[in-house]
Amino acid sequence: MTTSGLRRDELAAFLRSRRTRLRPAEVGLPDGVRRRTPGLRRQEVAQLAGMSVDYYIRIEQGRGPHPSRQVLAALARALLLTRDEREYLFRVAGESPPPSPGPSREVSEGLRHLLDSMTLTPAYLVDAKYDLLAGNRLATFFVGDGVTGEPNMIRWMFGRPNADASWDDPDVRRFARTSVADLRAAYGRYPGDRGLAEMVTELLGVSPRFAGLWAEHDVAERRPVVKRVPHPELGPLEFECRVLHVPDADQRLIVYVAAPGSPTEAVFHRLAERVSS
Repeated sequence: MTTSGLRRDELAAFLRSRRTRLRPAEVGLPDGVRRRTPGLRRQEVAQLAGMSVDYYIRIEQGRGPHPSRQVLAALARALLLTRDEREYLFRVAGESPPPSPGPSREVSEGLRHLLDSMTLTPAYLVDAKYDLLAGNRLATFFVGDGVTGEPNMIRWMFGRPNADASWDDPDVRRFARTSVADLRAAYGRYPGDRGLAEMVTELLGVSPRFAGLWAEHDVAERRPVVKRVPHPELGPLEFECRVLHVPDADQRLIVYVAAPGSPTEAVFHRLAERVSS
């Protein structure tokens, strides 16, 4: 490691490993003639990153100048690095990782299958901004058909009038407080996201309750809370609202967990039978 924090050998080894794992077709290049070694050639990485071949070779051989942040960003794009890999690249190069551009809205196939397999439990997926991305069939009884319309859960929550009776419930107020604290954490992670900034500005102007919580500057990821819901169709329900974080996408899988043998569990079972018939 140098005095600047650059770990040349580790940076070189990491770049070589990421280069050899990629196929030309993955980055829009023709496969061409048969290759003696797997992955991209050095000149192809240099071409994709917009730098000279000699400069890239020197970095991959652990010599040459300290790569700039612009060079690192170009290499991250060229090598199709994930968010974690990009952060690692910057750190071994002695630089602070750049902020992510915005909350991920991509729903992986694995998460879609997981949601569909949870036939007895309402569950839905939101991004770090609390935009609703996907949900299972039981979730529609709680978030409506919006699982396909992609509403925003924070806007929905603070769109209720300040005099709404639901605000008298301490669990509702605690749920709102933790949601705003989680949103502020995302606000700090994505300083360049226009949609997130515009939503916060909008809510500050239309919701005094949101403005009051935002002014407290609490920063925290969501924790599970017990919710008591007077559902207009299903009657009184009580369940734990469990928030499961999806680190690679910075998303939240929100699951309504009823206690075993409880009346709420029985309601969930009846709903499951209704939607499956």
